[in-house]
Amino acid sequence: MDGVRARFIANLEPLGIALGPDQAEAFEAYFRLLIEWNRKMNLTAITERAAVYEKHFYDSLTVAAVAPLAGSPRLVDVGSGAGFPAIPLKIAFPGLRVTLVDSLAKRVRFLEETVRALGLSDVICLHARAEDAARLAEHRDGYDVATARAVARLSILNELCLPFVRPGGLFVAMKGSDVAEEIEEGKYGASLLGARLREVKRMTLPEEGAVRHLVVWEKTGPTPARFPRRAGEPARSPLLPDGKKPHTSRR
Repeated sequence: MDGVRARFIANLEPLGIALGPDQAEAFEAYFRLLIEWNRKMNLTAITERAAVYEKHFYDSLTVAAVAPLAGSPRLVDVGSGAGFPAIPLKIAFPGLRVTLVDSLAKRVRFLEETVRALGLSDVICLHARAEDAARLAEHRDGYDVATARAVARLSILNELCLPFVRPGGLFVAMKGSDVAEEIEEGKYGASLLGARLREVKRMTLPEEGAVRHLVVWEKTGPTPARFPRRAGEPARSPLLPDGKKPHTSRR
């Protein structure tokens, strides 16, 4: 076993994740697919192998530190892009029943090919806007866990993701180092959507040391029928208290 893979497997031990040989090989196959497809379309700016393993694969698997993934829970990944965090989570927790939601058809094609090539079962690749998918009966208020990584600010993201989550389930928003202002902004909308802040867990990447935060919202009841609003409206008009202006600085 080479050093990159050995360090990756060792770094997962504190998360309670032990990979078998087939799972370790699946991550390597995923890496090869990511690099191959990235030559044809923009999936990631991170292409160096060790960096992909830490900044994409390990980072994705930190969700296991805050969400129960053993057994066969339903997980929806909103704005899945190249499949992070849901595909690494599916590899590590094969019992997960996963739905990958993305609005761009060519990214969905990559996800479909990855799922096929890795032989992953119980995975749905859904080409849709989150606002539209969350209004479908088979997806609304039905998932144990929702995830989103680097999609939007929490004042927007909560409306895109919480309608998927069942009462008692969790939405895990994966964020960078500076989250305090976003969390305060997000609390107002979360309360309208039937959720409360459960925890904010600080994580660090084991090799680089970069700080990440997992912002965990718990669903307290069904999302009111008026949410999510029409496609595009959450981004144009985030759920903020009266008088508060949307954040407009570049991310």
